[in-house]
Amino acid sequence: MRTSNARPVFPALAKYYPQASEWGYLLLRVTAGLMLIPHVWPKLMMGPAALAAGVMTRRGVEPALAAAYIAIILEVAGAICITLGLFTRPIAALLVLEFIVIVKVHAVAGWGVSAGGAEFAFLWLIVFGFIMLRGGGSYSLDAKLGREV
Repeated sequence: MRTSNARPVFPALAKYYPQASEWGYLLLRVTAGLMLIPHVWPKLMMGPAALAAGVMTRRGVEPALAAAYIAIILEVAGAICITLGLFTRPIAALLVLEFIVIVKVHAVAGWGVSAGGAEFAFLWLIVFGFIMLRGGGSYSLDAKLGREV
């Protein structure tokens, strides 16, 4: 990892910065994983058939039923795996692909989230892209197992 030549604002805290970076990434990864739960929860409550018949078909996602199952399974697995840091890169890569589709679908409504636009989905896309590139990090099951894809 490349180090910065920037001087710390508080030099007395400089020795904590590398550890703070790892803790900060852990916080980001766990938060992203846990925030998938409220993202997938309505889909779980609605069920794949209703989700496909309603939201996905209305937005032009076809085949809607297959897409509904894929989205639900991926988001449940993603919530668990991203939070724990298990199979982090492959799961994040799959979530990046899903959110590319979601951004494309929502972009029809514009950018703003209040109009159902792509803004919020794009934020998810960037976060999962970063997680895909960074991997599980020091505090993950991937690191504990000593294997990371």
